[in-house]
Amino acid sequence: MKVFGFTGFSGSGKTTLLEQMIPLFVQKGLRVSLIKHAHHKFDIDKPGKDSYRHREAGCTEVMLVSSNRWAMMHELRGDAEPTLEEQIARMSPCDLLLIEGYKNSDLPKIEIHRPDHVEDMLYPGHNVVAVASDVPLELDVPVLDLNSPPAIVDFVLNYTGLNT
Repeated sequence: MKVFGFTGFSGSGKTTLLEQMIPLFVQKGLRVSLIKHAHHKFDIDKPGKDSYRHREAGCTEVMLVSSNRWAMMHELRGDAEPTLEEQIARMSPCDLLLIEGYKNSDLPKIEIHRPDHVEDMLYPGHNVVAVASDVPLELDVPVLDLNSPPAIVDFVLNYTGLNT
């Protein structure tokens, strides 16, 4: 399983870019999964639903299963946030595991940068191997056109050795 990250400041367009890229990876026959880091409290469950009530009653884990999908909700209940490595180990095998966020991880990543949104960059550092931007930049790593998801897909495939 190849693991590759996308990072950038909030609102830079990481999710939008990944949403455009994922179908391109799938069209190439790859099985793709994703881990997204959230920096705030989130809940995928709804108050009043059985699974929500079970968690509120004290369950540490609740699994929902249907013929279309399954989801596991795990309450940390004061425990430390799991590391990215621990979360990767929990994922089912796939060809390409995309990581959104996790700025400080050691895995190779593309920084999404829009200078009109925020001037600061994570590069250099944070194991940024390329930058995707909507403006030309002079950097010591490849600068990819943020508006060309196919070109960014090709970069990731070449970088990870998944180009077929």
